[in-house]
Amino acid sequence: MANDQTRASLELLYHISRDLASALDLRTVLQRVLLLSLKNVGGERGAMFALDDRGQPLDGVIIYGSRVQTTPKLRETLEKGLAGWVIRTGKPALVPNTSQDARWLRRADDSIERSGAKSAICVPLHARERLVGVLTLVHPTPEFFTNDHLAFIQAIADQAGIAILNARLYAESQRQARVMTALAENAVALNASLRVDEVLQRILEQTAQALRVETVALGMLDPACKEIEFRTATGKSARTLIGLRREMGQGVAGKVALEGRGVMVPDGGPLRDKTDSEPLVDEVPGLEVRAIVCAPVHAQGKTIGVLEAINPLYGSLDPDALIVLSGIGSLAGTAIHNAQLYEQVQVAHQRYHELFEDSIDPILVTDMKGNILEANRQAIRTSGFSATSLQQLTIDRLHQANLDRVGAHFEKISDQTTISYESVLRSNLRKEIPVQVNVHKVHFDSTPCLQWILRDISERRDLDALREDLIAMIYHDLRSPLANVISSLDILRVMVAESSSPPMGSVLNIATRSTERIQRLISSLLDIHSLEAGQAIATQKNADPKTLIQEALEVMQPSLEGKQLQVEVAAPVELPPIWVDADMIRRVLINLIENACKFTPLEGRLEVGADRQNDRVLMWVQDSGPGIPQESQEVIFNKFSRLRQENTPKGLGLGLAFCRLAIQAHGGKIWVESHLGKGSRFLFTLPVSILPTVPTGKG
Repeated sequence: MANDQTRASLELLYHISRDLASALDLRTVLQRVLLLSLKNVGGERGAMFALDDRGQPLDGVIIYGSRVQTTPKLRETLEKGLAGWVIRTGKPALVPNTSQDARWLRRADDSIERSGAKSAICVPLHARERLVGVLTLVHPTPEFFTNDHLAFIQAIADQAGIAILNARLYAESQRQARVMTALAENAVALNASLRVDEVLQRILEQTAQALRVETVALGMLDPACKEIEFRTATGKSARTLIGLRREMGQGVAGKVALEGRGVMVPDGGPLRDKTDSEPLVDEVPGLEVRAIVCAPVHAQGKTIGVLEAINPLYGSLDPDALIVLSGIGSLAGTAIHNAQLYEQVQVAHQRYHELFEDSIDPILVTDMKGNILEANRQAIRTSGFSATSLQQLTIDRLHQANLDRVGAHFEKISDQTTISYESVLRSNLRKEIPVQVNVHKVHFDSTPCLQWILRDISERRDLDALREDLIAMIYHDLRSPLANVISSLDILRVMVAESSSPPMGSVLNIATRSTERIQRLISSLLDIHSLEAGQAIATQKNADPKTLIQEALEVMQPSLEGKQLQVEVAAPVELPPIWVDADMIRRVLINLIENACKFTPLEGRLEVGADRQNDRVLMWVQDSGPGIPQESQEVIFNKFSRLRQENTPKGLGLGLAFCRLAIQAHGGKIWVESHLGKGSRFLFTLPVSILPTVPTGKG
């Protein structure tokens, strides 16, 4: 007989297992298991709950007679009742008499006058060593359930646990599929445009469609004031939302922006923060907020805004609403960032196009082989070619490229530097125009190209020619009269000495110094002309650096005394001779000392020095003037360049140009070290003589 019962039980379990295997809907599984249990074990009612991995109820079914109730209120039962004890301990429970077991949660209908004492069985449902649910059966007769019933229900529960887990996994896969489908559709829609206004509108539309809510609003973070400003909205009361601001941490939007994670307040959820009295749900004029979900909008790893969805159109917010909205927020951040970058590129492209077309200089863009791709209006006007004709030419048709600078195949032109040289533009109007060519590599749509700027330097060439004519006139037309003046002054000096007239002698000294200065200027102009022409220095010989310094200081003595300057000579006792044109280097020192004297304030300090550095002699002039700006320290050595500062002495801008040409012609180097407010030090090097010094002395 026992064998027959065992066989029947096994067959029953087999049929139950097969029946459960065909169900994948969680609620269907719960209802089937509970009905089969009541039918085969007995009982007037039963309850079955499915749990998630945290032990929280997912769904539940209660059967009372022929009535089936779903989604009941579970909290009290699962926390205090027999099912709660089973969940906490993970053990099955057999209660022969509910009136005598403290684990049974007695209700009003359990009183003796009504239903009275009962018997109950409650078992846990496990799957893969995880608690996935709990099953309870109740019979109106005490002592009805036995240990055999408990064992049989536990066997059913073992089969049901697997079925519940499978249903959970199926539901999770379906949920993920819905979420991924929604996000995929949103990704396609949001990336269909690169216009910021269209992207924002698509974000609102896709959010409203995915979540089926009354109102959707998008707020962007204003980093300057740390506030969220709602820029756009759609749906009910959308106009009242636009322009509203929320401080960081204020309300749902502020908290999401501050913490960088989403928040969902479903229907009946807390409308105020537990930690303070501030409303958690934002107040929207003209809109009663029943439920809200808000997610951050991320771009480049930063929160740039928030996306809010308010009040479901039907029923309550979907449990996946926060997941979906968070996904849309991430997609929205990328779409907004891409649209902003695109607009910036468009603005930059438009700005470049305007600068390109409106430039007063001819500008051409070629490929790396020199084929002309683009030309601005000025290039068309200056060259005399049409735009179509220019695009059929190469750049060397318009001018002779300096292949030493750019390379035979333009390989020397790089992104980092601009190569400059002078050439002649050969126009289609049978005219040649001198141009300054500036060329560098640019990239258009990741394609390397060359940009050529051909600046017309006709006026500069005319000015240079005028300067050269003026210099030649000054030198040739003034040199002879100046020599006569110097000779006359020498005669007058002899005559004044004979008459011993101190006032006249003082006047003659002033005239002599002025003529000597003019003579030095003329000599410098001549030297500049010769040195720029590449003429070698033919009058070099051994010279003592300290002697040159002393002679230069003697020439400048009246000026130094006039400003009461303290002059210090810093030089070792022994210095090797240098191989130089002594007169030229003496004038270099005089120019530097004269400049130092001009810029040093009254009663200031000067230092003139020299020292040996291997096969060179280093010489310098240090002043205590205002200093020279960093950006001007190289420019001041150019011809006709002067410091353009207030209260600075004026000049022709030839002195330092002569100094550089003279030093470089001797194989040396000249530079300046200066800091504003701390004076300037002009330094130059000259080669040590390799010829022995001819001894001087009395024979």
